[in-house]
Amino acid sequence: MTIQRMDNVAIVVDDLDAAVAFFTELGMELEGRMSIEGSWAERVVGLTDMRSEIAMMRIPDAPGKLELTTYHSPELIRPEPKVAPPNTLGLHRVMFAVDDIEDTVARLRPHGGEVLGEVSRFEDIFLLCYLRGPSGIIVGLAQQLR
Repeated sequence: MTIQRMDNVAIVVDDLDAAVAFFTELGMELEGRMSIEGSWAERVVGLTDMRSEIAMMRIPDAPGKLELTTYHSPELIRPEPKVAPPNTLGLHRVMFAVDDIEDTVARLRPHGGEVLGEVSRFEDIFLLCYLRGPSGIIVGLAQQLR
């Protein structure tokens, strides 16, 4: 048996509207938004009295989706520290290839995007940076130079 594909990566956020706006500005498109609840959902995720809302974001003309999720019940669990550094165990970051890293960073700043370090050059191959977005999400950006 082999894996056929990776369908999506889910990210739990506290403000779904802000996360949708951030990833829309990045260049993703909202594919759909819906409430998720009921016994079938509780059985899948292993939570009792689960009510959530998801927004499925897709990359236009390319594979790859993000499922942005907020939980209404049970209450969101906030990590300690509230804004985890990049070396925290668990999901580290989501990386996107972009055409113009400086323009992308500038467009994401009004949506809460904050560069963690600086835009750096890796040899003559990439410009790279980590950016913190809504709910403390770390997004990697990579611009190929050649």
